[in-house]
Amino acid sequence: VQLQASGGGLVQAGGSLRLSCAASGPTFSSYVMGWLRQAPGKVREYVGGIRWNDGRTYYGDSVKGRFTISRDSAKNTVDLEMNSLKPEDTAVYYCAAREGGSVLLTRGFDYWGQGTQVTVSS
Repeated sequence: VQLQASGGGLVQAGGSLRLSCAASGPTFSSYVMGWLRQAPGKVREYVGGIRWNDGRTYYGDSVKGRFTISRDSAKNTVDLEMNSLKPEDTAVYYCAAREGGSVLLTRGFDYWGQGTQVTVSS
């Protein structure tokens, strides 16, 4: 499994960004795809995830209502749409994958992308 994240950048508070994760490897129907982030000096945070086979999603409280995760089975991509961005959303964002398990599970991801920087200015 290989994951390639893209789409990070610099945006003003209140703005939007869309991250994309291109996945390659086996059939992902049994996988949970997650987005996690880590800001300097802080622990890694589970932003949310999506269960590939049925599209069920989960979002952390800090992003609920602002972020949306979706997947495109034809393209094997998982996107993170981020709206109403805040300076505290500044972090390196990672896409990750795990075979099986609940979308609510915040850890246990076996495969990771390289991370993409998101910086939100105030």
